[in-house]
Amino acid sequence: MAISDEYIAELRRRADIESIISSYVSIRRNGKICRGLCPFHSEKTPSFTVYPDTQSFYCFGCGEGGDVIRFICSIENLDYVEAVKFLADKVGMDLPDDNSYDATLSKRRLRMYEANREAARFYSKQLFGDGGKAAADYCAGRRLTKETVIKFGIGYAPDSWSSLKTHLNSKGFTDYELFEANLVKKSHNGTYYDNFRHRLVFPIIDLRGNVLGFSGRRIREEDKGKYVNTSDTLVYKKGNEVFALNFARKSGKDSLILCEGNIDVVMLHQAGFTNAVAGLGTALTSEQAHLMSRYASEIYLCYDNDDAGAKATARALEVFSKTNVKIRVLKLSGGKDPDEIIKKYGIERFKSIIEGSANEIEFMLLKEREKIDLTTDDGKRRYLRAAIPILSELSLIELDIYASRLALELSVAKSAITDEVKKLGKSNRITQKKQEFKTVVKSEDILDELNPERKENFKAAKAEENLIAIILSNPELLKIADGKITAEDFVTAFNGRIYKTVTDRLRVGKSAEISFLHGALIDDEIRAVAKIQTVSQVLQNTQEECEDCIKTIIGEKNKKNRSSFGNENISDEDFLNFFRNNT
Repeated sequence: MAISDEYIAELRRRADIESIISSYVSIRRNGKICRGLCPFHSEKTPSFTVYPDTQSFYCFGCGEGGDVIRFICSIENLDYVEAVKFLADKVGMDLPDDNSYDATLSKRRLRMYEANREAARFYSKQLFGDGGKAAADYCAGRRLTKETVIKFGIGYAPDSWSSLKTHLNSKGFTDYELFEANLVKKSHNGTYYDNFRHRLVFPIIDLRGNVLGFSGRRIREEDKGKYVNTSDTLVYKKGNEVFALNFARKSGKDSLILCEGNIDVVMLHQAGFTNAVAGLGTALTSEQAHLMSRYASEIYLCYDNDDAGAKATARALEVFSKTNVKIRVLKLSGGKDPDEIIKKYGIERFKSIIEGSANEIEFMLLKEREKIDLTTDDGKRRYLRAAIPILSELSLIELDIYASRLALELSVAKSAITDEVKKLGKSNRITQKKQEFKTVVKSEDILDELNPERKENFKAAKAEENLIAIILSNPELLKIADGKITAEDFVTAFNGRIYKTVTDRLRVGKSAEISFLHGALIDDEIRAVAKIQTVSQVLQNTQEECEDCIKTIIGEKNKKNRSSFGNENISDEDFLNFFRNNT
């Protein structure tokens, strides 16, 4: 679908970038810009910046950047046209009907959604049909009610090699479409067979109601693999999704209970804990943590009471430490998992576990305490050495509370604890400043990655980027530039390509802001424009600056060309005259 500049301009006006992004990321305005923690990588110091004046964003940590459409593409895992549709729906705009756009990728994704939805219907019917007795008995054994099964769309994959394939073929889906969706697999001899067989099947549904894939739980304990999950596809990345978040976000609570498995989540919802969620067949990822942080300010870690659960908890604490959510850890005494505790002791017992849960600091101190014998002086010293780094992350009020507790528990002076913490805190602040400096340097490294000629021609590349930023900010200055420089004069081809795209649009009276460049530039070039545009925040964008940039670019171009002739004795002016007269 070809989308006109007029339509994009109206969409851009209605879908204000600050408003859209603030529904995903907690950002704070500081003068003309907004800052927050980046939703695309883990960080503690905000480097994600929104520029309302230019309707753009850029992260100085990971290099992601662009306009509101680019943001939706990245955070919702959509292609360009899908992101436009998503925003149009959000702001109440109709999408123009134009079939000239090659929507092959969009069509493939749409077909995958349709195949997954039809597969979910098929699995659901199988559970309630004559062949689903084993799965129905399993649900009954776990005390799952019919209402819960229907709510979550739980189904049954028959113990057959091709029942789903045959059904979906009859609905018009080709074997290759099913293979792309990972609903079927391909054998070494080229035949296709069902991916899920004799398993209880849980649909994985995103926040827009699309069925992305499936998670199959074994019914026979002798079968290999407790869970079989859909592999990554065009519409599904298991490291990016959270099971049951589509329900949990509507719970009305500002917290989530993060469990280990799908059954735990379903049972908790059935018991009234409708804010329960789970990861999907992989260790918790930073992408999942950031997704959850958009819908909750507090996370309860509810992993199984075994060695694997302890390792998962430690991993989760590490991942969530790079977000701004508060963490509490549930101690599942009396059972291996929440399902077992609720069945044994009832709902009230699990409520009391939640109410008595330890926060992250208390949990980490408790874990250190369990390793050490506190009845000896040596044990007390070792415990304090382990506790000081934990306390160094606290606010002054929190430090006062925990230092008082430790002083009383270990019979030491509170001031001795706080002095050690402050000493370490000073060291941590120095480290943080170094990290902030590295973040700025890293943003330069990102441009070096996008523009391979940049490092060897830094002076020229910097002037090129400044000139692009000036023209973007003050298009009137293109009249000055046009008489003195062209894209062919740029030393780096990457910047020359961006300059040509921008100026070609401006010369015919079109806007060259990021939102209008999607069709002409690839994603990496859009990211580069977003980074380059940040330069305009510190420039005056004057004619003098424009001319200085042009002079530098021409000078560096001449040096490069003269060097290739191997004659260092020709002056810049003589060489420029010779070059103009002979080309």
